Amino acid sequence: MDYRGYWLEEKGGCLSVKNIRDFNLTHIFECGQCFRWIRLQDGSYQGVVRGKSARVSQEGDVLYIENSCIQDFIDIWFDYFDLGTDYSGIKSALEKDPIMREAIETGYGIRILRQDFWEMLISFIISANNMIPRIMKTVESLSMLKGERIGAEGQHYGFPGMEALAAATLEELQQCKAGFRCKYILGTSRLMQDGKITAEGLGGMDTDGARKALMTLPGVGPKVADCILLFSGVKFDVFPTDVWVKRVMEELYFKREAGLKEIQQLADSNFGGLKGYAQQYLFYHARLNRIGMS
Repeated sequence: MDYRGYWLEEKGGCLSVKNIRDFNLTHIFECGQCFRWIRLQDGSYQGVVRGKSARVSQEGDVLYIENSCIQDFIDIWFDYFDLGTDYSGIKSALEKDPIMREAIETGYGIRILRQDFWEMLISFIISANNMIPRIMKTVESLSMLKGERIGAEGQHYGFPGMEALAAATLEELQQCKAGFRCKYILGTSRLMQDGKITAEGLGGMDTDGARKALMTLPGVGPKVADCILLFSGVKFDVFPTDVWVKRVMEELYFKREAGLKEIQQLADSNFGGLKGYAQQYLFYHARLNRIGMS
């Protein structure tokens, strides 16, 4: 079956998607944007998306998704993997910057995942001043504690809903070892129940307004807000800047110490409305080559 330029075949509970371009699972899952995908020994990845567990692998221009069917591709995977976006065009525009050209060569297969807004909100509150392996462990622990069992054998867990976390006690959440972030998780979950902040509402605001709205929630600062907006697909003209990204920009662009305002201005000037994509190429390139870590 042809669906929007991709050829889909379903066999024995495994979906194959042909004609994949600008796509590499390692680049996508290991560029700091997601925390539910685990790399297995054979190079495939096991993860949970929107309450569905799946195992994915890639051979050339073919993506394999186990425990999925054609309808799942239409309902979940096409949007999740951002397969309707022309990444060749994005890369072509960004490659006018010579430093970005090198970063894109490193992470040519990155796509920004369209992840669940609620999951991103809580996950990036957990990410504050934290390392990726630890974030992954905490998110998984939280899912096991308050999420629902999914999969044929119930061995995986969906991300817990707003109501489940809002009804939790601080003592319960502390079992996930999120430290000082537990009180932020609880406070944000309870505030979010009033429905004043939604992905749709933020999408209708300008980027600065959306960032400020998110920053009214406990545990959400400028960098966390930008990550939530970017990795839920709400806004792409953000440039999340933590201490490490700051060092990367200083080493690659400024050749000196630089303030956050300077970095944001350079990102605006060099990358414009594509700066969210630019940040991911730079982040992956720097992480792989240990740039800014000295």
